[in-house]
Amino acid sequence: MALTVQLVSPERVLWEGEAQIVVARTIGGGDVAFEPGHAPFLGALQTWPVFVRDESGNETRIASHGGFVQVDNDRVIILSDIAELGGDIDVDRAKAALAGAESALAADADDANAAAARQRARVRLEVAGA
Repeated sequence: MALTVQLVSPERVLWEGEAQIVVARTIGGGDVAFEPGHAPFLGALQTWPVFVRDESGNETRIASHGGFVQVDNDRVIILSDIAELGGDIDVDRAKAALAGAESALAADADDANAAAARQRARVRLEVAGA
C-alpha cells in the first residue's frame, strides 16, 4: 500500500505520485513522517525541505517555502504558494540570494526579511544537492 502525494500551487499541480513515506517540517510540530495508514493530519509547513520516498527508495526533494500539509485516507496534499523541485532550482541564483541575505544580516542582525531570504536560499541549495 502506498500514499498518493500531490504538491499543489495556486496555478497547478507541480508534482504527483505514489510514496512510501513523506517527511515534512511543521511549524511548532517539528519533523513529521507520513506513512500509509497515518491518522488524519493538517499542519502549517515551515520553510524546509520535504522528502518523498517511493517504494523503490527513490527520493523526490522539494523546497517548500511555507504552506500546509493535509493527510487523510493515505493521501498527502502539500499546498504551497512557493515550492520547487530539486531539479528545477537555479543553484547559482540560490547562492547569490544566500550571499545577499547574509550581507544584509551582517548589516542588521534583526532584519527578518533577510533572515527569511537566507532560510529560503539554504533550503533551495539543500534540495538541489549543492
